Amino acid sequence: MTTRVIIVDDQAMVRAGFAALLAAQSDIDVVGEAPDGAQGVELSRRTHPDVVLMDVRMPEMDGLEAARRLLEPAPGVTHRPRVLMLTTFDVDDYVYEALRAGASGFLLKDAPPADLIAAVRVVASGDALLAPSVTRRLIADFAKQRPAVRGKHPLRLKGLTERETEVLTLVARGQSNGEIAQTLVLAEQTVKTHVSRVLTKLDLRDRAQAVVFAYESGLVAPGE
Repeated sequence: MTTRVIIVDDQAMVRAGFAALLAAQSDIDVVGEAPDGAQGVELSRRTHPDVVLMDVRMPEMDGLEAARRLLEPAPGVTHRPRVLMLTTFDVDDYVYEALRAGASGFLLKDAPPADLIAAVRVVASGDALLAPSVTRRLIADFAKQRPAVRGKHPLRLKGLTERETEVLTLVARGQSNGEIAQTLVLAEQTVKTHVSRVLTKLDLRDRAQAVVFAYESGLVAPGE
């Protein structure tokens, strides 16, 4: 199955480079490019991509607002692509807000080419792309700067079992399924099942939103 991708970035050379790299893959089809968020949203509405590579900082409409419009569409708009945010900085409040809006993850622009290709495939498969070390720093720094957002969802946490709460805590700390399996002495497939149940019970789209939820609910505190 071919993954349809559009690239939204205000730098023409970045768009061209990413497009050439991705188009060279037999399972990825680049169906369009846009220089700003507004045109990116319009292009997505026309082409119905599976994945949108979205730069964070752009003129006219930034990537955050564009991601919101794609992931929380107006009534009557049914297409919701996966959004992968592109950023020059490894700690960026805009990326955090994009994760809250439902973006499936983020990638640094200077990441190796193989990482970009892998990221598109991961996001297209329905998983979230979270680089553990960057994610921990990003979320923790944001939580320190804006502690008022924490403690918002304590009642929703009560619906989780003790084991599911442990798994969510480790997800928020940036551990992969394999690492969680080692920490809790469980089979990796069992961890995947627990993660799936957590997402379902909390009505979260993916792992990225689970990390945000864990910090906002107070389950995980910055620096832990």
